Amino acid sequence: MAQRLPLVINAGQIEQLQSGDYLANNIDLPIVTNGESSTALIAGMAVYETSTANTAKRAQANASGTINPIGLMQSTSTPTGQTGSVQTEGVITLTTGEWDAVVTGESGGLTPGGAYFLDPATPGNLTLTAPTTAGQYVQKLGTALSSTSFKISIEPSILL
Repeated sequence: MAQRLPLVINAGQIEQLQSGDYLANNIDLPIVTNGESSTALIAGMAVYETSTANTAKRAQANASGTINPIGLMQSTSTPTGQTGSVQTEGVITLTTGEWDAVVTGESGGLTPGGAYFLDPATPGNLTLTAPTTAGQYVQKLGTALSSTSFKISIEPSILL
């Protein structure tokens, strides 16, 4: 089946959706401030809200304080102390290169049909392999619909 691109209006002109652009499926994406000390939050990273309101850091499945992400970063790159948007539900579409940067062990984007979990080894990353080590958390984040589209469906975490 051929991939079809939707038509959008850009500066009053009708055109196909351009590579790297996306259709937001909810108008008011949460805006968060990057609370990391020296790391940019990039598109597709799983983030959790810290105790400081509207401040986010990279989620990780290795400790109770870093699990339960609020969603995946929508903004391409959010430097420390700057604000960016988070997608909390629905389908997020990124390039294969953007997915490769935040998915452990993948290249060429997502594995269609694959269930992705919060990574216990690398903060913010997703993995096809659910954690199996005692003291880590299993937390499914969603399912890949294609190599570029991901259905966000964050499930409760389970301590191993």
